[in-house]
Amino acid sequence: MRRITDVRLPQRPGHRDDTGLHWLSVDDQGHIAATGPMPSGRAMAGESWAGDRLSPRGIDLQINGGLGLAFPELNERDVPKLEQLLELLWRDGVEAIAPTLVTCAVEPLRHALMVLRQVRDRHQPGRCRLLGAHLEGPFLAHARRGAHPAEHIAAPSLQALEERIGGFETDIALITLAPEQTGSQQLVQRLGALGIITALGHSTADADQAAQAFDQGVRMLTHSLNAMPGLHHRAPGPVGEACRRGDVALGLIADGVHVHPTMAVLLQRLAADQLVLVSDALAPYGLNDGVHRWDERVLLVRNGTCRLEDGTLAGVTLPLLEGSCRLAQWSGDADGAIWAATMAPRFVLDPTAAEPKLIGTALNNLLRWHWNEQDQQLSWQEAA
Repeated sequence: MRRITDVRLPQRPGHRDDTGLHWLSVDDQGHIAATGPMPSGRAMAGESWAGDRLSPRGIDLQINGGLGLAFPELNERDVPKLEQLLELLWRDGVEAIAPTLVTCAVEPLRHALMVLRQVRDRHQPGRCRLLGAHLEGPFLAHARRGAHPAEHIAAPSLQALEERIGGFETDIALITLAPEQTGSQQLVQRLGALGIITALGHSTADADQAAQAFDQGVRMLTHSLNAMPGLHHRAPGPVGEACRRGDVALGLIADGVHVHPTMAVLLQRLAADQLVLVSDALAPYGLNDGVHRWDERVLLVRNGTCRLEDGTLAGVTLPLLEGSCRLAQWSGDADGAIWAATMAPRFVLDPTAAEPKLIGTALNNLLRWHWNEQDQQLSWQEAA
């Protein structure tokens, strides 16, 4: 039996016990057998982690592809490469993803959902799990569509929704839409009845329209501050309204380009318990910088940032947990940055979920985080 001492467990922002160190016992099969608080004022035999954090792996609710695969373009011959991508994501510390399908034509969307279903049913240990898909579009505001192709943006209607997801209702976890558009209210109600989460994104909604959407059941902002009105002292917009309410998840791309580090820190300090880090990684994730293809367009990747040829910001190629490390460096809040990528997404998927139990969990399925407070550097490794 192996004993590990002086471990910090995940801490929900705003509910911290800064002195709360724990011990773990690990059985011969590498599973956590018991845990408890470190005894006050007494030494304890074991392998000291000197305050390093332990957490589950990350969950990414917005990732568009990787290793050259774009999820909306998937077909059967892509299955081996998709499984390679899921293995890469596991090595990058990610337990599960909601594969994100950006705005595209109906037939490719449905075909991609079928392929994702097949691969989801083939899950094996050592691979990231496929959750239900995240449909980012097509019910978006043209004025805020960003890199989404204009020809496939659709007006919200129950018929248009059925054309896209009919028969795949249980294969979808999340849909991003612009709730200020006529017809969106009926979609939000229908999606809620199906158990599908609705997020506000690529939207022109002001604070009042956002408040109405939240009242109707919208539960998240997709990449907060991007493709929506920003924070203004006379126009707080969707982000300000979400922070005021306190019960709407704030998706955030913490790369330092989509959102300036200062704004990311402000969001963390305003609403740390609502913050959910996402990667927004595109098809070149796992590949080198350079020129890549995205549907029929050219994607230029430099320092992990992806842009179209006209300069439109499209996404990143950075791993999810790199966002935690950057946010911690900017804010000095390592626990909050870890929580936002590893624990917060679980409560978006199921607000009533209990925090994951450590007892019986294989240690090497978890992450060990080291926070160098002097240098403000956060790093992680498998917790084997």
